[in-house]
Amino acid sequence: MTAKSTTEFSQRRSLQPLAGLDRRGFVKTALTAGFAAAAGPLNAEAIKTDTAGLDAGEVSIPVTDGQLPAYRAMPAGGTNLPTLLVVQEVFGVHEHIKDLCRRYAKLGYMAIAPELFARLGDATAYTDIQALLRDIVSKAPDAQVMRDLDATATWARQHGGHDRKLAITGFCWGGRITWLYAAHSEAVRAGVAWYGRVVGQPSELQPRHPIDVVDSLRAPVLGLYAGNDSGIPLESVEQMRVALREGSEAARRSDIVVYPEAQHGFNADYRASYSQIDSRLATERMLAFLKARGVA
Repeated sequence: MTAKSTTEFSQRRSLQPLAGLDRRGFVKTALTAGFAAAAGPLNAEAIKTDTAGLDAGEVSIPVTDGQLPAYRAMPAGGTNLPTLLVVQEVFGVHEHIKDLCRRYAKLGYMAIAPELFARLGDATAYTDIQALLRDIVSKAPDAQVMRDLDATATWARQHGGHDRKLAITGFCWGGRITWLYAAHSEAVRAGVAWYGRVVGQPSELQPRHPIDVVDSLRAPVLGLYAGNDSGIPLESVEQMRVALREGSEAARRSDIVVYPEAQHGFNADYRASYSQIDSRLATERMLAFLKARGVA
């Protein structure tokens, strides 16, 4: 599937709300402490960022069917701050995602991570990753995720965020969502997708994938990928790179960088896949990308 030849199913569907999905109700109403169980043994290199100089903690995002739990970190007392939506891995908003928010806040951002699986259950409690993918991740509608991110961006603007300095970054599952949101949102100015899947089969809940929306990208995206990713073939990454060159103006301003020796999850310092060198280089590239696009 390419950007120029989406399936008939994809053409019929969009990221608009799907009937019957608006009132599913919240299963999870608060964030869980600690790391996700399904992520495996905790790496001794796991980074712990303190809250000195920050306003950091759980907040609630009003959405049409209730209150969405989220983690927010920002410089204490800050106003008109550049805002960074942080999109979780398949494991939900656990300690690593919270720590990333604190790291970005130390750099001057309001960083906020909404728990996008809150209607489906507690992703952090699963010990079996296949069960997690089956029971929660596969059942998260893209349309709902886009609306929740819109609501989070609105909340951020009302609570210290800048009206026009909005970016998004996401990891693994959140990397895919980052590409989609850059095509969905008129407000977002840049995206940084960390090892997010770019191709896939359409379904009712996930009707399009990043390669299907390159013609619709409203903001440029920096893709950060691993050369030794068993779940994301380099052929698909190159396919996305080619599609970007033929896509929208924002697509043509996008970029993809592959770290040849890295594995999937190379930024996840709490996992065995962590690469300190590649993580540092990719983070530096991310920050430069955001600054060049006025989100700093």
